[in-house]
Amino acid sequence: MRVLFVTFAWKTHFYPMVPLAWALQAAGHEVRVASEPELLDTVTEAGLTAVSVGPEETLEQRIRRTQEEGDLPKGPIVPPFSTDSLYEIGDGHREGLPWEDITWLFDNVVVPRTRLLNDGMVDDLVAFSRSWQPDLVLCDVVTNAGAVAADVVGAAHGRLLFWLDLSLRMRRDFLRAKEQQPLAARPDALRDWYAGWAQKYGSDFSEELVTGQFAINVLPEPYRLEPHEHTLSMRYVPYNGRSVVPPWLYEPPRAPRVLMTFGISARQLAELQVMSVEQVQGILDALADLDIELVLTLPEEARQQLDSVPDNTRIADFVPFNVVAPTCSVVIHHGGAGNFNGTLLHGVPQLLVDSAVDAPAKRIVLEKTRAGLSVSPDEATGPRVREMLEQLLGDGAFRAGAQRLQREALDQPIPGALVQELERLVAGDRESRPRP
Repeated sequence: MRVLFVTFAWKTHFYPMVPLAWALQAAGHEVRVASEPELLDTVTEAGLTAVSVGPEETLEQRIRRTQEEGDLPKGPIVPPFSTDSLYEIGDGHREGLPWEDITWLFDNVVVPRTRLLNDGMVDDLVAFSRSWQPDLVLCDVVTNAGAVAADVVGAAHGRLLFWLDLSLRMRRDFLRAKEQQPLAARPDALRDWYAGWAQKYGSDFSEELVTGQFAINVLPEPYRLEPHEHTLSMRYVPYNGRSVVPPWLYEPPRAPRVLMTFGISARQLAELQVMSVEQVQGILDALADLDIELVLTLPEEARQQLDSVPDNTRIADFVPFNVVAPTCSVVIHHGGAGNFNGTLLHGVPQLLVDSAVDAPAKRIVLEKTRAGLSVSPDEATGPRVREMLEQLLGDGAFRAGAQRLQREALDQPIPGALVQELERLVAGDRESRPRP
């Protein structure tokens, strides 16, 4: 079969796709990865065949242009209400967000983001899909253009989830609240976006466009927010791009190794920086007399701004996460999918400096399993980080909790085991829905 992966041009959203893409390719299926020109070299470096869709404009350029045009605010978008209920995990009763709040989120966050990341891709993606005729389209969780193209050509389509599925939870909250509103007062900006593109190509809106026909989820089942009715579980397999093992990793650490890293995304866009250089310096100073080997990943330009580097600290521009994480006693990170899932996979306690969009839910996961601790970026002072790090290093319950979570992650099927499931799914889709 022909399988098309679709993602906007962001490395950390493409990387989790690579192991499954290669599993399908190794099983004899044809695989393509469609993205904007900015990502094409990254795709081909992974040994996969890339398809260019959308303009040459980089994501950073598009964000700046959209901000200048007044269609996207500058700086973070902070809801004027509590969003805590979005992140609740467990079987207990949960109150969804009220109509006014969930509508605000769709109008001010979800739909502007959808337009920003997808509008430039749809036409080229549909044109390629009509030419190549994929049997299956697998989309990044925020790359909605893939579902539109799949629907136009009659391909099966699903979403690849490498973080907690806030999109599905928000959509369900929205639909529940919408049903309680008068018929004349039910605006649905996300439906309007999908319907506009679908109608352009002679198709109709359905909720499957929003949710996918199925989802592939790498999180262990007990820690999913609100699973899709058709969910395939898959073990997270790390891929970090072009990587070389540094010589200092050949030997075991002389003292407990602690990795402090804030992800590739923070390098790509200034808005995603978790903390200032001054804050990092404060943490280094506070940890300077601990008997640890602190490994800090930091770009060279930021490193030059540090006043001093303690003797127990090694600074590296980049270290392959899947290589260094198993050697660590604790990992300090910002909650990005690669860092969270990779640390979980290796059974290492985590200190989450929670800035990622789904970080509040990840904090709940760590608290439920006692696999780590969390702190907000504003509260991540040197003394506070030291206090929490000493807890994680000194209390064996955190290592035991991390290892329990690791076992649940390892129990999930590897990507290669998913291939036959996807083959059966596509075969069933062909029988039930003839191509246009």
